[in-house]
Amino acid sequence: MADRDRLKEQVIAEVDRRRDELIALSLKIHANPEIAFQEEKASAWLADYLESEGFAVERGICQLPTAFRASYGKGEPRVAFLAEYDALPGVGHGCGHNIIGTASAAAGLAAKAVAGETGGTVLVIGTPAEEAAGGKVYMAARGAFQGLTCAMMAHPGNRDVAVSYALACLELNVEYHGKAAHAAARPEAGLNALDAMVAAFVNIGLLRQQLRDSARVHGIITDGGQAVNVIPHHTAASLLLRAEEDAYLDESLKGKVLACFQAAAQATGCRLEYRWGEESRYKAMRTNLAFAAAYQGNIESLGRRVMEPESRRSMGSTDMGNVSAIVPAIHPSVAVAPPDIPIHTEAFRDLAASEAGHRALLDSAKALAMTAVDVLTDAELRQRMRNEFESSE
Repeated sequence: MADRDRLKEQVIAEVDRRRDELIALSLKIHANPEIAFQEEKASAWLADYLESEGFAVERGICQLPTAFRASYGKGEPRVAFLAEYDALPGVGHGCGHNIIGTASAAAGLAAKAVAGETGGTVLVIGTPAEEAAGGKVYMAARGAFQGLTCAMMAHPGNRDVAVSYALACLELNVEYHGKAAHAAARPEAGLNALDAMVAAFVNIGLLRQQLRDSARVHGIITDGGQAVNVIPHHTAASLLLRAEEDAYLDESLKGKVLACFQAAAQATGCRLEYRWGEESRYKAMRTNLAFAAAYQGNIESLGRRVMEPESRRSMGSTDMGNVSAIVPAIHPSVAVAPPDIPIHTEAFRDLAASEAGHRALLDSAKALAMTAVDVLTDAELRQRMRNEFESSE
């Protein structure tokens, strides 16, 4: 234990030694926001930084030009820090991914500094497009996380949390095809595709009473017709279905929501077309509790007080859930903002480039690197993580 404490002091010192360059890199990414799959600058800056410090870097992995894998060392255990760096359209880094990407790179560099003593392999994996298309979804399907002992990252937020929850999320795109007619002269000659869409949304509103509290169904009409004096012959909508458990989404929620659209088609005589976005589906987050407990001890040793999540009902979704289905994983939150400032806002974006953001960057990098020391040096912890993961499959 004393030896492990010494190694943790070394990784803390390594992050502190790099303080100025880490903050500069975070601010550079923040000042150059790039949306999903367009993160050419951020990806290159992070990959180049790691390569210049001795990591072997593969760019454009998994057929994604802005994804990368940086590795140092050899053999087991294989500990990965996942870097996100995409921004939100219009808001910029309102989710603080400039902090995530830099902190994961910093944690990798700190863990590298002790890898000669711990053994094993340290990886930093660049994962684009968390905010939109789910880069980790495609990377998971293409084998990017196979063979890892564990994967971790820390997300900026408005409270310090070790155990995170996230909903499974599936996109549904629907279209109704009706028949156009003059809306005043001969409306009876038409089949109103807008009526079908409105009826379907009303059905969904009524359905919510029979859904689990944590389930979510929300969407928008993307085509509601072209002219007010024409019976709409075509309408379209895009929806997201979310559930706390993947099984509930598959076995219950999908069928109930689809029935809402099918019933509206039957009532109006319109033809329904639909497509599930299974290729970009986010799975529910399976936080590994043994792993999270190690992280919690480390982040609290830095002076932060870990809280319980506000509630399971306050969950969004993340493609880290897809990683957690493959290897033991954690996705803790590190406070950048006070509780009354939500992420995905301009106020949060500004805090991601403030002193509070810099503290979160350094603290999360240290805590992640310290947790890597635990995993690399503690075979009993690794076994508990693996046993828990296998028992939850």
